[in-house]
Amino acid sequence: MTKPLANRIALLTGASRGIGFATAIALAKAGAHIVATARTQGGLEELDDEIRKDGGSATLVPLNLTDSDGIARLGAGLHERYGKLDILVGNAGVLGPSSPIGHIELKTFNDVIAVNVSANFQLIRCMEPLLRQSDAGRAVFITSGAANKATAYVSPYAASKAALETLARAWAQETANTKLRVNLFNPGPVRTRMRATLMPGEDPATLDTPEQVAEFIVPLCAPDWTETGKFYDYKTRTLMSFRAPA
Repeated sequence: MTKPLANRIALLTGASRGIGFATAIALAKAGAHIVATARTQGGLEELDDEIRKDGGSATLVPLNLTDSDGIARLGAGLHERYGKLDILVGNAGVLGPSSPIGHIELKTFNDVIAVNVSANFQLIRCMEPLLRQSDAGRAVFITSGAANKATAYVSPYAASKAALETLARAWAQETANTKLRVNLFNPGPVRTRMRATLMPGEDPATLDTPEQVAEFIVPLCAPDWTETGKFYDYKTRTLMSFRAPA
């Protein structure tokens, strides 16, 4: 039986662990060829082993997303090899410091913005032409409730996710009349290393796993997904529309 994502090319960032790792495996099980990026070579190799166990295939791309020229070269390489891109999952992100705003150095703030916002901007620039070559290009960006809650003591992270959401929504509007669909996914608290860093006293057994979350990301990547510019909230299992403040 043909798998639902057979012959589709999926690019995932931050694929060496956590939600990115689990989503890459889930997409591969659905038939997609995975192009996995991360800074950690060892984590990518572990991902490749897991994907191959289930008969899937992957291309590993060790890449620091602050290397904007590297992202451009990746886009050129995908164009040369496949001529298209079907799925983009912008998952990579950094938490940054947990401190009052006045205690955070400008460089530290800029480092968070570089990964969580600027890298995704460059991904959009370099991957949009390839996604437009797909018969059903799909882009999903992983966001956080911190973006709209303006969570105290993680201001760089919250600000970066708010910026990411606006960037993705603007892109969704720009491409609304094309076959490309762009959406945001909020996983909420999940059993990841980032969550453990933020909440060291929390019992991880009380949280859902990245594997559970990944199963809900896959449908947003499928050709039959038609919504764009929306926000999927995993905790409530709800697809939401953005609206102006009351």
